[in-house]
Amino acid sequence: MTMTSPDRADDARFRALGTRPGKIVAIHLSYASRADQRGRRPTAPSYFFKPSSSVAASGGLIERPAGTELLAFEGEIALVIGRDAQRVSAQDAWAHVAWVTAANDFGLYDLRANDKGSNVRSKGGDGFTPIGPGLIDARGVDPARLRLRTWVNGEIVQDDTTDRLLFPLAQFVADLSQHFTLEAGDVILTGTPAGSSVVSPGDVVEVEVSTDAASSGRLVTTVVQGEGPGFDASLGSLPAVDDVQRAEAWGTAPAPAAPALTPELRARLERVPVAGLSQQLRKRGLDNVTIDGVRPLRPAAKLVGTARTLRFVPNREDLFASHGGGQNAQKRTFDAVGEGEVIVIEARGETGSGTLGDILAIRARARRAAGIVTDGGVRDADAVAAVGIPVYTSGAHPAVLGRKHVPWDHDLTIACGGTTVQPGDVIVGDGDGVIVIPPGIAEEVVDAALAQEDEDAWIAERVAEGHPIDGLFPMNAQWRATYEVRS
Repeated sequence: MTMTSPDRADDARFRALGTRPGKIVAIHLSYASRADQRGRRPTAPSYFFKPSSSVAASGGLIERPAGTELLAFEGEIALVIGRDAQRVSAQDAWAHVAWVTAANDFGLYDLRANDKGSNVRSKGGDGFTPIGPGLIDARGVDPARLRLRTWVNGEIVQDDTTDRLLFPLAQFVADLSQHFTLEAGDVILTGTPAGSSVVSPGDVVEVEVSTDAASSGRLVTTVVQGEGPGFDASLGSLPAVDDVQRAEAWGTAPAPAAPALTPELRARLERVPVAGLSQQLRKRGLDNVTIDGVRPLRPAAKLVGTARTLRFVPNREDLFASHGGGQNAQKRTFDAVGEGEVIVIEARGETGSGTLGDILAIRARARRAAGIVTDGGVRDADAVAAVGIPVYTSGAHPAVLGRKHVPWDHDLTIACGGTTVQPGDVIVGDGDGVIVIPPGIAEEVVDAALAQEDEDAWIAERVAEGHPIDGLFPMNAQWRATYEVRS
């Protein structure tokens, strides 16, 4: 790989890169967490340019201009092109990336409204693109396993990984290269996750990109108050803010993390039949929580875990060509599923092709996933069952994915078997079917279900002794008193 040397730079601003980049291209929305925060998920990447004069080195200052209030940080992963890329494929694109490092895509929301998405003024200011301080050799990097973290005044405010991207990093390189040549030294800013917010003079922002073995080091920027007369209305738009800009600049706080499915809670859930959980959820006004039409491949399989979601859309040949190949949403989900998670797949109840096969089942088991639920089909059904991971499906089918489905996106709210499933929901399955429990009430539901199971077992013993059901099931006051004083 021919690369521009990072050993020296004529300008201290570019010392991390070793040269002044010819182009800086930034992505609008790329992380699922940020897209969900904004309430929109793009089906393809969109971009804007930043001037190279906006680049700054680690340890520098960024001015909040006089008369403005909404300067926001955006911790990002920067890709540095090492070899010219013109119309390269997604499979070959990563070979054109020389280095990976940290960046901060600062934006001034006071100037955002009139730029219509171009961000020329709101993100083009001097010092608005700190990059560095160190470079990670892209040849030793798995682009799906990078971690991005941002701190403000020592407190972590962003922490996400590239397996949560809406689009793989290589897609940005390939996509941009079909429109213009990416040249050695060009920089791609790959978007920010949830957690971006406003900073004020005196705040210190740090960004780090890391792998299991390497780190960019922390990119440090201190915010200072700009002096001077501010902006001249005779030359262009003045800063202006409204409730919309304030809300987007400050950001909506990420949803509170779902309560952890502790080993103790998991063990209690494994003891309770789905029917008992359904009864307790109904008492709490939740009737539409069963994933209908799915059955376990192995009848004795008990499933307990938290949801990791994947959505397929109906097959359309052009969309399958753009989204079905390579490291698509399906493969990214199975590669990223965590220990104790259940992959829940929306396939619209369409069983005319498989939504997974034995290779993906093996991958999920290797990742220590708790199981898989799909309201679509499974191919290689006998082999999938033999893998040993609990799988619930609407049926077996020998056809491959592209016959009926396009793998579209993941880690979002989906519909599976007629019910809504969100990432982090508690999923429980047995021979009766699969149920979805909102994580915030899982503890009380399982405790109530266990208490009901004990009561039902006691009633069953009385019935077996010959007592009539009337007055016993459900218990009247006399039987209830007997039950309450049982030893």
